[in-house]
Amino acid sequence: MTSEDEGEEFRLQANSELRFEVESKASVEIEMVDGQAEMFGTELAKNKKYQYLSGAKVAVFTWHGCTIKVKGKTEVAYISKETPMVTYVNTHAAMEQMRERADAENTRGPRMLVVGPQDVGKSSFCRILVNYAVRLGRSPVLADIDVGQGSLGLPGTIGAMVVERTADVEEGFQQTAPLIFHYGHNNPNDNLQLYNMLVSRMAEIISVRCEQSKKVNSSGVIINTAGWIRGAGYESLKQAAGAFEVDVICVLDQERLYNQLKGDLPDFVKIVLLPKSGGVVERSKAARAEARDGRIREYFYGLKNNFFPHSFDVKFNDVKMFKVGAPSLPESCLPLGTKAQDSQTKLVPTLPTNSLLHHVLSVSAATAVDQDIVETNVLGFLVVTNVDMDKSTFTVLSPSPRPLPRNILLVTDIQYMDIK
Repeated sequence: MTSEDEGEEFRLQANSELRFEVESKASVEIEMVDGQAEMFGTELAKNKKYQYLSGAKVAVFTWHGCTIKVKGKTEVAYISKETPMVTYVNTHAAMEQMRERADAENTRGPRMLVVGPQDVGKSSFCRILVNYAVRLGRSPVLADIDVGQGSLGLPGTIGAMVVERTADVEEGFQQTAPLIFHYGHNNPNDNLQLYNMLVSRMAEIISVRCEQSKKVNSSGVIINTAGWIRGAGYESLKQAAGAFEVDVICVLDQERLYNQLKGDLPDFVKIVLLPKSGGVVERSKAARAEARDGRIREYFYGLKNNFFPHSFDVKFNDVKMFKVGAPSLPESCLPLGTKAQDSQTKLVPTLPTNSLLHHVLSVSAATAVDQDIVETNVLGFLVVTNVDMDKSTFTVLSPSPRPLPRNILLVTDIQYMDIK
C-alpha cells in the first residue's frame, strides 16, 4: 500500500510491529504521535519526525501500543502481530544474567556468535541485543565479520567497536573509532585463508581490549557473521567460534545448521535456535550489489548527503600500493621437490595502472613497509575516480582533505562509480 501525502496513521496494539519499505527514489517520514515504540532496540521519541530514504526496510515494534504516522511513498506497509521480539528479549535477558554473574565473579562476560543463512535478519538481531545491553548501562563489543556487508567499515572489510550509546534511529551506531581490517573481497571464499587469519587477529585484539576495561569485559561481545554456512563457510564459522571463544551461538531460522553445530561443538557452548522476523525478505544479487554501493556512497556523502568529500590528485611516487594475495602457481610449474608456497596472505606490490579506476582503496595505519601490513588495521578509504598515466597521477575521492594520513594503500576488488 502507498500512504497518502498528508500521512496515514497506524494504530499498533501491544506486542505488534509496523513494517514498511520505502519506494525506490522516494522518502518516508514517520512520527510516533502516541504511546511507546522502538526500532531495533532504540526507543522512538514522541512527536519527533524520522526520515528514511529509498529502499529502506524498517520495523517499528511496541510493547504497550502506539500510534505511528507515516508520510511518503511506501512499497509496502502493514502491521504484524507475528513477531519474534519476545524471544529476542528473552535472549537478551539470559545474556544479562551472564553479565551480572561476570560482574560478581570478576570474569569475562558472554560472547555470542550470530549465524544463519543470508537474509534472515542477523544484523538487525545483533543491533537489538547491543541496544538493549547499552540501555542497561553496558558497553558491549559489536564485531561484524560479514565482508559482503561491511556495516562498520565498507564491503570487503571486517570490523569491531565498543558500543556505549544506543544506535541512532535513522543512522545506526555512532562509529567514532571502529577497528577495521582490510580483506579486499566481498566473499569469504575469495581468500578463505586470509579471511580466517583476520578473524583470528580481530578476536585477539578484542580480548586485549576486554582485559583493559572491566566494564567492557563483563559486557561481552556480539559477533555478526556472513550468510555462507555450507562447506568451507561452515568450517569458517567453527573457526570463528574458536577464535572468539564464544559461549553462545544463536542460529537464526536454520534447523540444519543448528543440529550440525550441536554435534560438532563442545557442550560448554550453548547453541540456541531462534526464529527470524516475518518481515525479512530475501534479496536478489542485484539488490545486494545496490546495497554495497549504497554503503560506500554513505561513507563518503553521509546517509542524507550531509557529508562533503574531497577530490584531489595523488602522485604515483608518493604512495606505496599493495594487494593481499598472489595467484598460486600449479605444482607442475615448480622445480622438482619444491612445494607450492602458500601465497594467499602474501603482500604483493602493485603499480598504478588504468585498471585501478573506480576501485576502493584502504589506507593502512602502517607507517613502514617492513610492518605486518596484512594484519594492521586501516584508517579509512578512498575511491579512484581518474588515472592519468601521462602525468603519473590518480585522482581520489576522500572523506578528508589532502594530504593522505599514510602512504601505504591496499587495493580491493570492490568497485564504486562516483556519480554526482
